[in-house]
Amino acid sequence: MNAELCKLANEKVGNPNVLVNMVSRRVRQLNAGGGGLGRPLVDVPASMGLADIALTEILENKMSFELPEEVAAVRPIAKKRKKH
Repeated sequence: MNAELCKLANEKVGNPNVLVNMVSRRVRQLNAGGGGLGRPLVDVPASMGLADIALTEILENKMSFELPEEVAAVRPIAKKRKKH
């Protein structure tokens, strides 16, 4: 994996954990082949590895992500019990 591509992609994504998940998912798709998702979305030389292809796709805005909105945890209000 190209260290310069990693550095640039990490700056673009901002979260290294998200970057690792994006690259690993894309590498699995490229390895599977056999369809539209199995082909690179960018022009790359034949000698480029799958991880470098995924990083290049991120850098060229062919892949993106959205983090879900944070929702505050709220405790449910207990129902009042009837006294007998």
